[in-house]
Amino acid sequence: MSYDHKNIDKKWQDAWEGAKIFHAEDDSKKDPYYLLVEFPYPSGAGLHLGHPRSYTALDVIARKKRMDGMNVLYPMGWDAFGLPTENFAIKTGRKPQEVTVENIKTFKRQLQSLGLSFDWSREVNTTDPAYYKWTQWMFNQFFKAGLAYKAKTMINWCPSCKIGLANEEVVAGNCERCGSLAEKREKEQWMIKITEYADRLIDDLDTVDYLPKIKKQQVDWIGRSEGAKVRFEVDGSDDVIEVFTTRPDTLFGATYMVLAPEHELVSKIVTDDQSQKVGDYIREVTKKSDIERGDGTKEKTGVDTGAFVINPVNGEKIPVWVADYVLMGYGTGAIMAVPGHDERDHAFAKQFGLPIVEVISGGGVLTEVYVGDGALVNSEFLNGLKIGEAKTKMIAWLEEKGAGEKTKNYRLRDWVFSRQRYWGEPIPLVHCESCSPETDGWIAVPDDQLPVALPEVEKYEPTDDGESPLAAMTDWVKTTCPSCGGEAQRETDTMPNWAGSSWYFLRYIDPKNDEAFASADKLKYWMPVNLYNGGMEHTTLHLLYSRFWNKFLFDQGHVPVSEPYVRRHSHGLILADDGTKMSKSKGNVINPDEIVGEFGADTLRVYELFIGPFEEPVPWKRDGLIGVKKFLDRVMRLDGMISESEDETVTRALHKAVKKVTEDIEGMKFNTPVASMMEFVNAVNKAGSITKETLGIFLRVLCPFAPHVANELASRVGTLSATSGVLEAATWPTWDETMLIADEVEIAVQVNGKLRGTVTVSVDIGDDELKKLAKEDENVAKYLTSEMKKVIVVPGKLVNFVI
Repeated sequence: MSYDHKNIDKKWQDAWEGAKIFHAEDDSKKDPYYLLVEFPYPSGAGLHLGHPRSYTALDVIARKKRMDGMNVLYPMGWDAFGLPTENFAIKTGRKPQEVTVENIKTFKRQLQSLGLSFDWSREVNTTDPAYYKWTQWMFNQFFKAGLAYKAKTMINWCPSCKIGLANEEVVAGNCERCGSLAEKREKEQWMIKITEYADRLIDDLDTVDYLPKIKKQQVDWIGRSEGAKVRFEVDGSDDVIEVFTTRPDTLFGATYMVLAPEHELVSKIVTDDQSQKVGDYIREVTKKSDIERGDGTKEKTGVDTGAFVINPVNGEKIPVWVADYVLMGYGTGAIMAVPGHDERDHAFAKQFGLPIVEVISGGGVLTEVYVGDGALVNSEFLNGLKIGEAKTKMIAWLEEKGAGEKTKNYRLRDWVFSRQRYWGEPIPLVHCESCSPETDGWIAVPDDQLPVALPEVEKYEPTDDGESPLAAMTDWVKTTCPSCGGEAQRETDTMPNWAGSSWYFLRYIDPKNDEAFASADKLKYWMPVNLYNGGMEHTTLHLLYSRFWNKFLFDQGHVPVSEPYVRRHSHGLILADDGTKMSKSKGNVINPDEIVGEFGADTLRVYELFIGPFEEPVPWKRDGLIGVKKFLDRVMRLDGMISESEDETVTRALHKAVKKVTEDIEGMKFNTPVASMMEFVNAVNKAGSITKETLGIFLRVLCPFAPHVANELASRVGTLSATSGVLEAATWPTWDETMLIADEVEIAVQVNGKLRGTVTVSVDIGDDELKKLAKEDENVAKYLTSEMKKVIVVPGKLVNFVI
């Protein structure tokens, strides 16, 4: 008998659904355990091989936790708003609503074909008005709290998608969706003040269990640094330019200032004779991406404004330049340049012949930049101090003189939250010329009028002027002000697809609630999420946004915990067999449907778990898939070996496997448990017999990995749960430590350090007897032809004859 997946898989998928064994209970007395995987974007391409790796791994944990007696919530849904579906709708002339329904149907069928134990009764869809009603409600909470505001800002613009992009959506200077080079444009956008939470988003990482590399990504993206804000007066003007520096100790070495081309004071302070040059330079810079501008390997460019500022510590005039390597996205958009001790400033100074002053000893004559430790020199009241002491004294001096103060700076910018596209949640605000001057006439749509439904339109194409297609829907745009009853206009921008995915884990808890996004009691029972797994590509932005969103709701009293996830893990990519990334353009993408159709769901499940360490990228090998299928076939034949008794090696192998599988699941190691179960099956085949009881225990530990095979074989031998008729209702087995202590051990025998044979001996054998047996082994004896110098014995491991 082999793993006949065509007859087995659907049979047990129907049995699980009939038993409702995977449905979480909100009023259970059991301890809750909430497992979360990133819900997929239902693209037209369907599942790829990376999806099953994550979903199956957490499915293993979910099934084990249920067998441990816990009330497990393992839900699934769809992150369905966004550009790909809209672009497909534009290309094909179909409605994105229709495309989304079709794609979700495909995805759901594929997921169910893998036998994943999702609680489908809690399925959510971000494009469902019953869902995005609460996304809109939450946006209004941000707005009412003063954290959502509209401002004119320089945005990243994709000329191909015709959409504004958040900084997070620009990768290496290009639109992450289509790959086109992003441009800079000034545009009014809705922003959310995520920067208000910057410190907490870093500091609270100490309270959670995330992989170190995930924590690092969060910290690096927020980019907190401590230093001082210093004020430089513009010579001959009342204007003041502020800079942020982490090295206020080097102020005496500041010999020039550099402004970002976008800095608001550039046009005001530039001298008449430099105005043309500066204008021409700025126009060239706007064609560059931030990535290009920040590339330290390229030759520095810049232009003198002709203006000067006064260095507050020594009263010296220093020139003000404009250069593309300074960005408005960090600090104040202005830097004090200390070319003696900063590599970029040094390269710029060399390029344009600007002065270089040594203020940290150790550099000597500054033919090269010096960035090491040392004492302060050429710095008046700081001379002789170490860097740390000098920083403290300089900040105190600046604060005393009113020329600056201690402060923090962040790389993180406020969240650009509006999109000028169709397929997204309408921003639930109206503009009334007569009302709310404190919010420039913007008013939140009342709760009882939510959701603001996305209207159907004939044309989805974004406009060349950057306005949403909704702006052409005049009947929809014109509305009544909920405050004064007068004429008003709806906001026509929509939300980014990050919006719905920033809180979906909360909706799973109470997905059919019409009165709230989730009841307080259910939130208190289920939150926080015990374990959240996803790809490393989402452990920066999605994780940051959802943590921020949850913290805001916590501050508003709507959720019971500040941090939404106790533990955050990630998995590695599945690569093509040559180690490259799978892609349609390369023609190396493998459809999971093909694997399931040919080899069965359990073969794909077990192979993706066995393929390598869960956190590491691994190449796909068809030979490995075939090997796993053979293993499952051997499992299906174990019932032919059932006997009244079994060899002790089988019993010991069982307890060893139970221990290994149990401990490694907890450690999120999935390849080693599979190897352990393969060793067990080999032990049974070698012994030739197994008891029904031992087989029943083994099938329970196999069940989370290969549930179809385990249930089928358990039903044949009669070890299923009598009440539910499925193996998942059984209790997770334990192991006997005494059965892990071996009576015999295999000893390696070496001659001059080279392995020449092995002997199996009693664990309590004496050294003399061990040497005698090792010497008598025929594979070893033929090498013992010279004089014996000494014999080395490592108890329980090896004997080495030195001749």
